[in-house]
Amino acid sequence: MWMFQSPSQGMMTLSELSEDMKRTVRQYPEDDFRLIIGSDSQPKPQLKTVTFVTAVILHHVGKGARYYIHREQVPHMYSLRQRMFTEASYSLQVGGMLSEEFPTADDRLHVEVHLDIGERGATHQLIREIVAWITSSGYEAHIKPDAYGASKVADRYTKS
Repeated sequence: MWMFQSPSQGMMTLSELSEDMKRTVRQYPEDDFRLIIGSDSQPKPQLKTVTFVTAVILHHVGKGARYYIHREQVPHMYSLRQRMFTEASYSLQVGGMLSEEFPTADDRLHVEVHLDIGERGATHQLIREIVAWITSSGYEAHIKPDAYGASKVADRYTKS
């Protein structure tokens, strides 16, 4: 079962998270919202594990945001490619589960997947493949420096 930590609400199930988001969207019927899902990972070689964090961010455009974090530790992955694809798969899994929680898609709730890959660094050769995978799954893909959901929010929680 996927559990999420909310800084303001504590631990929540995916259903509780989606109800919290639905309440917020209903409370402001005239406003725009973006649903951002981003994942990041941090290898912990001394523990022979990798920490994966997936952030779900409800951006109330022009008025702030709230976020929810899922953290998981898995056995160490030696391949950067495997880690980047695993990050993307976590985001896609959460996106799929949230799509089921929102059966009547609200046109005001724009969904984006933020990827911790970019033109600079070792991940640049993975951009085309991973972005194609995300977009073919029906989501808008963002890479660094525009992928703050992964590179800022999720990244913050991989360190601890």
